[in-house]
Amino acid sequence: MVDTAGYLMVGVAAALVTFVTTPVVGSIARRFGWVVQPDERRVHSRPTPDVGGIAMFCGFLAAMGLAVYLDRFNPLFESNSEPLGVVLGCSIVFLVGLADDIFELSAPAKVTGIVIAGVVLVAFGVTMFYFRVPFRDVFVLSSDWIPLVTVLWLLVMTQAVNLIDGLDGLAAGIVLIASGSFFLYSNHLGQLHLLDDGNIGPLVAIITAGVCLGFLPHNFNPARIFMGDSGALFLGALMAVSTSVVGGRADPSTQQYTGQTFFFFAPIFIPLFILGIPIFDTLFAIVRRVSRRQSLATADKGHLHHRLMNLGHGQRRSVLILWLWTALLSGFVLYPAFTRSGDAVAPLAIAALGLALYTVLHPQVRRRNGEPHVRVAASTNGARPANGASDATTPMERTPSPGP
Repeated sequence: MVDTAGYLMVGVAAALVTFVTTPVVGSIARRFGWVVQPDERRVHSRPTPDVGGIAMFCGFLAAMGLAVYLDRFNPLFESNSEPLGVVLGCSIVFLVGLADDIFELSAPAKVTGIVIAGVVLVAFGVTMFYFRVPFRDVFVLSSDWIPLVTVLWLLVMTQAVNLIDGLDGLAAGIVLIASGSFFLYSNHLGQLHLLDDGNIGPLVAIITAGVCLGFLPHNFNPARIFMGDSGALFLGALMAVSTSVVGGRADPSTQQYTGQTFFFFAPIFIPLFILGIPIFDTLFAIVRRVSRRQSLATADKGHLHHRLMNLGHGQRRSVLILWLWTALLSGFVLYPAFTRSGDAVAPLAIAALGLALYTVLHPQVRRRNGEPHVRVAASTNGARPANGASDATTPMERTPSPGP
């Protein structure tokens, strides 16, 4: 199997290429007007490029090219159509997102594009063989179910990452931690010979972590560039591939192996767990506007990011808290998986509790101590979610993006 050093070389290459090309992409975006203008519904204060996914895609292609060049990756590429399927399928997802960033695609058009990408993945064999239901059983997928499950998994993963992209650096950081942890886990499974030598999951996971690492310095608050749909949907596609070919192919007899079921679902559970309040906030926004007999596209300042900042959490602190939550959740499984011991559960649970108390109580403590409570208006620096709406808004809250 491929050695860890080889994977790290490819991950570093993805990070470096992404880091170097991101400012170039930003300059090109400004020249062609591919920027998000500040308005009353968004929290950034200056026109900001929103096609950062182009740099991520460049980093991905460069890393895949390096892997093909290195002899140590021969087991992954010899007589294996899956790497080409990954490149083609993820390229389609990227192009769909880029078209939405520039021309504002309709929701059905985006879904159709992602479905086509899923069909391409199936055609090249990038599918799962088994599907694990937590606390139930492992189901062997028939040839009739494999295409449907692959397409649905791709749709769910792309939208999961899309939901995260609401604050500067939030999506890039969470996907970096999640994919990095997933690489450690899948590589460990490979070393235990629980995965085939030709499994591309660890490679895709480390490349995903690399492009996020390279993009994050440009995207952290105050962001100089946003990833847009081209980046968020692309990252979701990469996460869908890595999780499906690892979680859906590991030997079913190892179902009880510590953490396997969690990490198969982690890329979905982590975003949904962390973003449970934003999701609820989106639903509440719909209820709020219907009750007021307002249009669902009516902008207001009742969303989560406004409330968090009004509580005293600035963008950076909010993002860091969510990053820590992601790391803690990953740690709950990584440590026992590597040590076959549950000794880490107690200290991690205590750390999680402390972080929760800090999240909830810190703004209250500041106010009780007599510190000024500063309300943050919608013009504060911030990021536009990948779906083009204001942070944690419904998909219908959109304004046309500037054309080229």
